[in-house]
Amino acid sequence: MKKTFTYGLLVAAGSAAMSAHAQQDQDTMVVVGSRTPTQISQIPGTVWVVEREELQQQVHTGADLKTALGKLVPGLDFGPQGRTNAGQNLRGRDVQVLIDGVSISGSRSLSRQFDAIDPFNIERIEVLSGASSLYGGGATGGIINIVTKKGEAGPPVLETELGVTTGFNDSNDLDRRAAIGVSGGSERISGRIGVALQDNGRQYDASGDEIFPDIAQTDLQDNRSIDVMGSLNFAIDANQTLDVSAQLYDSGYEGDRGVYFPNLADGPVQGRNNNLLHDAEIRDGFSADREPRTQRKLFNLNYHHANLLGQNFYLQAFHREEESSFHPFPYADYEDDNANRRIDPDEQVNGYYFTTSKQDTDLSGIKALFSSDVTDSVNLTYGVDFDREEFAADNMSFDPAITDATGGLVQEGTGTSPRYPSFQIDGMSAFAQSEWWATDSLKFGAGIRQQHMDVEISDFQDIPGGENDYDVTLYNASALYDFHNGHQTWTNYSEGFELPDPSKYYGNEGQSVSDNPLDGIKTRQVELGWRYQGGDWLTQAAVYYSWSNSSIEVNENLSISQTDDKRRDYGLEASVTRYVDTHWEVGGTLHVLASERKIDDDWEDRGITDAPYPSQDTATLHVGWSDYQRSLRLQANHAWDYTDYEDAEIEGFTTLDFIGSQQTGYGKFTLGVSNLLDKQYSTAWGQRAVGFYSPTYGPEYLYDYQGRGRTYSLTWSHQY
Repeated sequence: MKKTFTYGLLVAAGSAAMSAHAQQDQDTMVVVGSRTPTQISQIPGTVWVVEREELQQQVHTGADLKTALGKLVPGLDFGPQGRTNAGQNLRGRDVQVLIDGVSISGSRSLSRQFDAIDPFNIERIEVLSGASSLYGGGATGGIINIVTKKGEAGPPVLETELGVTTGFNDSNDLDRRAAIGVSGGSERISGRIGVALQDNGRQYDASGDEIFPDIAQTDLQDNRSIDVMGSLNFAIDANQTLDVSAQLYDSGYEGDRGVYFPNLADGPVQGRNNNLLHDAEIRDGFSADREPRTQRKLFNLNYHHANLLGQNFYLQAFHREEESSFHPFPYADYEDDNANRRIDPDEQVNGYYFTTSKQDTDLSGIKALFSSDVTDSVNLTYGVDFDREEFAADNMSFDPAITDATGGLVQEGTGTSPRYPSFQIDGMSAFAQSEWWATDSLKFGAGIRQQHMDVEISDFQDIPGGENDYDVTLYNASALYDFHNGHQTWTNYSEGFELPDPSKYYGNEGQSVSDNPLDGIKTRQVELGWRYQGGDWLTQAAVYYSWSNSSIEVNENLSISQTDDKRRDYGLEASVTRYVDTHWEVGGTLHVLASERKIDDDWEDRGITDAPYPSQDTATLHVGWSDYQRSLRLQANHAWDYTDYEDAEIEGFTTLDFIGSQQTGYGKFTLGVSNLLDKQYSTAWGQRAVGFYSPTYGPEYLYDYQGRGRTYSLTWSHQY
């Protein structure tokens, strides 16, 4: 690893994902490590828990969910700030995001897993770092399980929250949020309903300039989101419980600010030297018949029987519907009508036309699991999973005459056509996991998962569809040693897999199912870890090495191909918190890794636009003070430069945040200052987007999404 020793001193300085108000001991119960409630101290792997108070502390600086998690979870990249979480990987690979065990990820990755729930409705977040097959495919880097708030027995409890965020740049530089939740019930029936509203204004960089909209993946400027989350919990008898929850989530653009292209109607011009998309500015008057939006409906049912055939039995049934729309996007109109390719400087461009897509995903499934103690020292967990995923997408075209006449501000739809091949994936899997306490200190574990997938692809344009079956067998093995003095160490071997996006894989010209059957990519990982809690210390660290025998390559037209290039990621993920007397603490996070691809028999740093995108090394450092009525926290966030094998670079940055709170008889008041030093920087996503989209789809400045400058947030929260 090229930089491990360079940053070694930072490990001593510290890294922590948990504050004094977060995880206090290793006996915290989580489900992410084994799909059944398990103490962290019993899990032979790297597990992080972000508790509600710690998450809210970050959110009260104006951060959204993905930004907050990027600063709290070692191994998870910093959030890209827009709507997308593209490039926000865990240990350099894809992460599977769940809400109460229901996958929010999909085979067609839209990178909107965190545009999924308001933090107000979150109880805690469980993170399992590293390759895993516990919940099916897509978790080659790890699993993030978002656990929602539930009602408890007792009199009604009312939660309220009001907040504002601004950088004081303009009257429209104002974000507002409001939330209310009610919970309570009896010993037999309890429930909760929470409603959260977030209404964003415009955003400005450190220079005071309005940030250009992310026309590629969309952003959260002028965005309004509403999250309605409800649950009912039934205690049927001493052994049986039934939990039912549902969610409605709607997050979409509600403004009238857009990008104005003054030269749009000046074609035809010559290729790379054309200026049709140059000199753009942000103006009022934007409207489109299809605007950026994420809509989701989720239903989840969980049944538990504590003594069915002498075993614990868990049954889960779920259904998720998701609709995602994008921003109107420019395509060059060539004489040969082939828009999706690099611009030839000598080729004539007649002009640009705009289209945008809407992509629909439905996911339904049933999971059944038994867990029992075979002997006093041996536990066996086994079960089956069934799920069906359906995907469809269409493209809306806009009237080019109206688009040109208004400089792209008015986009009037003229019709729709298929955007990608539709597909249906039926998954069926069986698994078994065993644990054996060989002594009071030493535990061994081993497991197997057999996954079968039927992939059915619809006809698309002149490309015939077809069917493809995929089978994979995945293994894991582990050992955990408890020293019974606060120290634990573990080692494990685990396997995970991913199915390359069928819509982008089969959307290529001539890429038929029969001629190019899709292969899954298996990722293998070994890990060595250690954690310690004792006295005034809370620490955890792991080194890991993961590898796979094939890679995904993004083509010039943004479709994907599968190559035989081998890939490896190896690194260090670490944390430490030091509590000083009863009021002070200091800590941070650190993740250092190398992400490489074998090209012509040589290991090279992966390209900045490879899929999934390579990660930057990151670290945070914080110092905090609290007397339980008031608190102060100063934290630094740093991302190092990343340079790939072609010398393309993602520049790093350092930002500071401040958070202070005061508890009063009228509620809790929190003041947060984000980007305290007003640092000017380009987000990691913005720099990658330049590599993806420019010059084929326009000049660099259109896609170089900037980081937000200094902002101030004031939040009031109260529980009655």
